[in-house]
Formats: sequence, structure tokens, C-alpha cells
Amino acid sequence: MQVTTRPFLLRSGHMKLTVLLEPDEDSGFSALCPELDVASQGDTEDEAAENLREAVDLLLETAPREEIQRRYRPGVSIRSMEVEYA
Repeated sequence: MQVTTRPFLLRSGHMKLTVLLEPDEDSGFSALCPELDVASQGDTEDEAAENLREAVDLLLETAPREEIQRRYRPGVSIRSMEVEYA
């Protein structure tokens, strides 16, 4: 992802972001970038992920720096856990 240099980026011009994909109730998939609180959707996982990339690119290109800094939450991690239920 190409972006302009900002001090909170992982490296100059790059951010490492998470993509969470989830099947929609009816059909298709939802995609979420939790670090920037941006979401999108698509008919397939790949389409949802690509649409999310476009939404993130648009945010980074057009939003004021303060808005991006307000949204940006680095350090998101994903873990699995097992639970018992009756």
C-alpha cells in the first residue's frame, strides 16, 4: 500500500494492517481493518479484501492527518480460543 510518509507509520510510506474477513448473513463477505476502523464488503473473500484496500487507500489519501492519527490503533493482534458450551 503506497501512502505518504507520516510519523506513526511502521516504515516510511508503509503500514502493516490487519484484514478480518467474515461471511455475511445473506451472501458475500465483510472485511474490516481494525487498526483504522474501516470496513467494506464483496461477493468473495478476495473481492472484500480488495475493496477494503481501496477504502483504506482512499482514507489515507483524503483524510486529514489528524483524522488518521485519531483512528490509528497499532498493535492489533488476533488469537483463537476454545470455549465449552452446553
